[in-house]
Amino acid sequence: MRRFLFSGAMIGVLSSGWSAVQATRHGPRDWRLILIWISWGLGAAIAIGTVIKDADERQIER
Repeated sequence: MRRFLFSGAMIGVLSSGWSAVQATRHGPRDWRLILIWISWGLGAAIAIGTVIKDADERQIER
């Protein structure tokens, strides 16, 4: 769990998620909002995959 919390990629996902939440709360509800959430989801999936891959590579090296 620590590898997820202290990863730079995951910190970036959390900050962009917070921005997406704020855009949802205060911004206009149009097609751009859907794109914001899609891009956040793709970024989160990439970050999670990267953290898992890095952890697996560290285990193999040991």
